[in-house]
Amino acid sequence: QVQLVESGGGLVTPGGSLRLSCTSSGTIFSIRTMDWYRQAPGMERELVATITSGGSTNYVDSVQGRFTISRDNARNTVYLQMNSLKPEDTAIYYCHVRVSFNHYWGQGTQVTVSS
Repeated sequence: QVQLVESGGGLVTPGGSLRLSCTSSGTIFSIRTMDWYRQAPGMERELVATITSGGSTNYVDSVQGRFTISRDNARNTVYLQMNSLKPEDTAIYYCHVRVSFNHYWGQGTQVTVSS
């Protein structure tokens, strides 16, 4: 059974930084494309960043240049380094992996950017 466990969220002032972590179990992590999504109150869940098994990355325009996704295959962990945070980054952040036709999500971690 695939499990994803996120950590690292919290309250930060505008301009601050946070690093989210997501540890995977139950699948061969190194061959999987991993994603970070977020969902703000009243909004649909949106894809924030993706990293392939080969290390290629992609970002939504609103976080380009501020967020960095990375992975450590030895630790079965994917990270999201978030810098220059803005109030509009406030959301629940979810880790995601697709295995065959199945989608798996973590429990989510709250990120709040406020002064």
